[in-house]
Amino acid sequence: MHLRLPIHLSFPVRLWLTAVGLALCAAAAAQQAQPGHGDLEAQSRALQRASSAVVGVRTQAVDDARSNGTLGRERLGSGVVVDDKGLVLTIGYLILEAEQVQLVTDDDRVIPGRVVGYDVATGFGLVQALAPMRIEPVPLGQSAQVREDEPLMIASGGEIGAVSVARLVSRRPFAGYWEYHIEGALFTSPPRGDHSGAGLFNGRGELLGVGSLIVNYARGDNQPRLPGNMFVPIDLLRPVFDELKRSGTTAASRRAWIGINCAEDEGQVKILRVNDDSPADVAGLQKGDRILRIDGTAVTALGQLWQTLWRGGAPEREITLEIQRENKTETLKVFSVDRAKTLKRAQGV
Repeated sequence: MHLRLPIHLSFPVRLWLTAVGLALCAAAAAQQAQPGHGDLEAQSRALQRASSAVVGVRTQAVDDARSNGTLGRERLGSGVVVDDKGLVLTIGYLILEAEQVQLVTDDDRVIPGRVVGYDVATGFGLVQALAPMRIEPVPLGQSAQVREDEPLMIASGGEIGAVSVARLVSRRPFAGYWEYHIEGALFTSPPRGDHSGAGLFNGRGELLGVGSLIVNYARGDNQPRLPGNMFVPIDLLRPVFDELKRSGTTAASRRAWIGINCAEDEGQVKILRVNDDSPADVAGLQKGDRILRIDGTAVTALGQLWQTLWRGGAPEREITLEIQRENKTETLKVFSVDRAKTLKRAQGV
């Protein structure tokens, strides 16, 4: 059943919790059975807990961070408190190469934090508060069980924290132009501009995903245009959570990186940008080159390129790329590096 739900409500979080709870309960009533008064109260408390657990995340990257060119040195977004010791889950690009981290609570407290981990494979980041937060953590839900058109809540934190009702419009693999690919990404609509690190919750206040992007085709590339957001599903965190807390990274994050941004173009993969001083730059790859094969495997899709790159062997190795430059086919050797080794860290971290 398709439901008309309120679009983004750009007001302080507390003022809209009741409205969001009512909207979610009304949607549930339309799909299932009418909830009783106790159900509404329980749902309102769960959503209150969820929204209160979303905090602002302010970061400043190190001076010479490679990521400053695309993300800027100062970054602003959100994160979600996920344990009773002040551990905050956020989207990794907010804390990538960060030297300073601050967490901003719903009651305007500013708490220093430190980066605990960044998972290249999923895009999740973890921050530890360095002072008591006094915030109840949220439980983790199961993103694979979310139904399309199920009413959901999106919450951001910090000075511009807000909540809104959204619906899931698709769940599918997502390939990013920046050497990134995940399974089961959640796409919601209507879109939120404050998506970075925002929490996606079900009606029980369980965390389902962390906000990453705004997209123009939430239903898929071959579907009618529908603006929305992409959330990294919480199910990807469960298998690596303990490893990420313990070591600051994961085994899946130790993989080849060559330093290109690409897009699919008429059944081929086209290079949009070559990172300065990257393996691709050293090898002579250029903007506009079309990648035809990687280590002998034909390339027709972006996700296929990245997955073939990562499956091909050790993170640091020789890779053979067959490209088309203008009307000429060329073969280039690229010596990949371990992505984690390219990231700058604050002194002493």
